[in-house]
Amino acid sequence: MGGGHPVVIQSMTNTDTRDTTATVAQINALAAAGCEIVRVAVPDTEAAAAISQIKKGISLPLVADIHFDHRLAIAAIKNGANKLRINPGNIGSENRVREVAEAAKASGIPIRVGVNGGSLEKAVLEKYKGVTAQGLAESALQNISLLEKFGFNDIVVSVKASNVTLMLDAHKILAEKLPYPLHIGLTEAGTPLTGAIRSAAGLGTLLSIGLGDTLRVSLSGDPVAEIHAAREILSAMGLRSFGVIVIACPTCGRTDIDVAEIAARLEKKLAHITTPLTVAVMGCAVNGPGEARQADIGIAGGRGGAVLFRKGEILRKVAEDELEEAVLHEVTSTATSPKAANPDIGPSYGCG
Repeated sequence: MGGGHPVVIQSMTNTDTRDTTATVAQINALAAAGCEIVRVAVPDTEAAAAISQIKKGISLPLVADIHFDHRLAIAAIKNGANKLRINPGNIGSENRVREVAEAAKASGIPIRVGVNGGSLEKAVLEKYKGVTAQGLAESALQNISLLEKFGFNDIVVSVKASNVTLMLDAHKILAEKLPYPLHIGLTEAGTPLTGAIRSAAGLGTLLSIGLGDTLRVSLSGDPVAEIHAAREILSAMGLRSFGVIVIACPTCGRTDIDVAEIAARLEKKLAHITTPLTVAVMGCAVNGPGEARQADIGIAGGRGGAVLFRKGEILRKVAEDELEEAVLHEVTSTATSPKAANPDIGPSYGCG
């Protein structure tokens, strides 16, 4: 990650790491959804030992999440972890941090220095009278310096908060001071809807100014939802493409077809296609083809059916009960064509 590579999507399991069967199943579900790096909690020696078994059943790089006990970090490395996530400030003495750094260096694995409001050192909290952007940045820099002191430089940095503005301000302070890749995200972002919106606001802002090499959208519930949200954020920012994007108008009094239902069904039916394409579902034939002219394929509703169009050019009229099949046929034909469509379209189509 970093160095001009695409932004990498991460998530974290919420299974008991010691339950290797459940953990492997969830990691493989995450991989199928598009996750590229996965993290597991390592609260004790049994969880650290489970890493070796988990590794046998997955294909993703595995990050061991460690707090408080440096021995767990070393055990995780010995059992095959591909990366550590630690906060050097809560691992203990400098000698313990040195032991972790030496073990990671000997195994050739990176360390993510993870700082958030709950892990700030007492001195930093007292200095800034609570959790502040300056305190988060200072804690990160101190912890990075500690690893560097022991000759360790294979570092990824994350500075997270549940407050969007606080997180953004901390990154702005750090932006010009770090030569290392940034893992970005809100911590405790919330439930799938509100958490995804808040994450999009925060992560989208950072990505728009060139900050962020890897990200996690932290949502309560099934972590697979995190992957869908992350992909949508990266697609919306024009940073990565993940197959078919279905856009749809917000509908108005001119709408003659069930836009929301058709768009939802098409999303499911087209999810397996990996060719970057944009499909538009528009509610009326008056403005549809014009507003969505950049879409590769689209329909614009009318009484009893719709017009089917490609790049704004109307192809033919389609009966209402044939709409979805017509779109599926056009998408399949385009996806298998040697001249696949260009996914780089603008975010606005004129409605709402």
